[in-house]
Amino acid sequence: MSNPTAYDSILGLARKKTVLRLRDVTALGIHPEYVRRLVAAGLLIRTGRGLYVLADADLTENHSLVEAAKRVPRGVVCLLSALQFHHMGTQMPHQVWLALDHKARLPRTAHPPLRIVRFSGEALQTGIERHKIEGAQVRIYNPGKTVADCFKYRNKIGLDVALEALREGWRGRRFSMDELWGYAKVCRVANVMRPYLEGLE
Repeated sequence: MSNPTAYDSILGLARKKTVLRLRDVTALGIHPEYVRRLVAAGLLIRTGRGLYVLADADLTENHSLVEAAKRVPRGVVCLLSALQFHHMGTQMPHQVWLALDHKARLPRTAHPPLRIVRFSGEALQTGIERHKIEGAQVRIYNPGKTVADCFKYRNKIGLDVALEALREGWRGRRFSMDELWGYAKVCRVANVMRPYLEGLE
């Protein structure tokens, strides 16, 4: 390999960012060919179009969330993916569920597979937590907001999933009753959730 400085810069960036985007490399003025050579040498692994990780990277079970956050920075991990992250319920989604503003352009990406749900206003902005995963910032709705979202989108994911999340979250003390009522109002599902919340008290 020629130009060791370029290779060192790319590998250093991959170590720092965990998920390396091709545009991060070209922004440094480095030709994409150097990335291709690092892949051929077995030092980088291509995980998706324009996405790379170190071959010896210590990837977590939430790696797809990191990739989704890199692809769609304005998205918020929601519904089944948020439930899985918070270890609430038994759902193992094959797609990353992301909330996007109803006016935002639909992302064009094949990897990771995404399931886009349109949120707006307060329902989009409320209850967001920022988690550091593999060195990257990932925005994820907190447990209480996720439960309210599950009731709002019960026709998409099933009422049984929403109820399971509610029961497990309550049992694990992941939220208070006041928080749940607040998120139920934000998501406009207070009347839907009322009998189930009253059953918990």
